[in-house]
Amino acid sequence: MLDVLTVDRAVIVHSSAYGTNTSATLAAVRSDPKRLRGVAVTGPDTPTAEIKELDNNGFSGSRLSTVVKGTPGFEALEAIATKIKPFDWHIAVHVNQSIELSELAPRLLKLGMAVVIDHIARVRSFEGVKCPGFISLLKMLETGRCWVKLSALHRCSNEEYPCTDMKPFIDQLLNVAPNRILWGTDWPHVNQFDKMQNDGDILDALKVWVPDEAIRNKILVDNPAQLYRF
Repeated sequence: MLDVLTVDRAVIVHSSAYGTNTSATLAAVRSDPKRLRGVAVTGPDTPTAEIKELDNNGFSGSRLSTVVKGTPGFEALEAIATKIKPFDWHIAVHVNQSIELSELAPRLLKLGMAVVIDHIARVRSFEGVKCPGFISLLKMLETGRCWVKLSALHRCSNEEYPCTDMKPFIDQLLNVAPNRILWGTDWPHVNQFDKMQNDGDILDALKVWVPDEAIRNKILVDNPAQLYRF
């Protein structure tokens, strides 16, 4: 898929189907260490030695979710953060409803570490840019410790790609933090029960969302290179 999209480097986010057993994702990242980096799923009881091994092999974060099974929820946030903070990892946040971010934001900022918000906090197109969850996301970005991922917008849009009803949100993100925006395909689109996405359309949509080539280059190259340690 990377070759078809002509993507030179990528980050593999550990699948929740494996729980906190990261061996499959570790093997994938090791298969091409120059091209690939990883984000793990760890728990409060994950051995420090295991986190160190992941760190040595190009992993730089741990994901928590209220959406997918097999991934710790935010009741374990502080315990997981304590475990990974010595490695200067980030916390990846995957919520189901944008309002959840309003409740989580104070806890996330209190951690004193980088935070990545997946799928622009799953804000739905009908909610509008002034909804509480999206306002919380913008405020987090203003702190300089938060990153946001443009990914899986088809799950929040009422339109086919390029999901132009999501552009007002993207424009706000570009105004606030162009240096901390990331992009992802959401491939292989798990839990997709309606029409399957075409990943070429997903990449092409970025030109509509971000017309400025220099900013697109930041999102596709410079920003992820910094966060994921390429």
